Amino acid sequence: MTKNADYRDLFPGALEMMILQTLRRQPLHGYALAQHIKSFAGDLLQVEEGSLYPALQRMLKAGWLESEMGTSSKNRPVRIYRVTDAGVKHLEEEISSVEKMFAGITRVLALARS
Repeated sequence: MTKNADYRDLFPGALEMMILQTLRRQPLHGYALAQHIKSFAGDLLQVEEGSLYPALQRMLKAGWLESEMGTSSKNRPVRIYRVTDAGVKHLEEEISSVEKMFAGITRVLALARS
């Protein structure tokens, strides 16, 4: 399978941050979560469901999410995901770490331009 040059792989932890930030606003089921992320990211990011569901399972296991059974808008049973306090704490730590990383990258790129 050839890789589309317009898309880059996400850095480690990026998918988890997007999931936590999205679910922090409101609990959602997996498909709705994927659609929400896709609608905000537009063509800039590509999140595959094959990556999303394993990430949700890892996050449940880590205690960053909890889930309960619910019903979709089409009256189908779905698992609704919600962020835990541990998930909020992890998200805040990750955002801080990423901001520092991007600040360092920005400094190096600015130096390279001068």
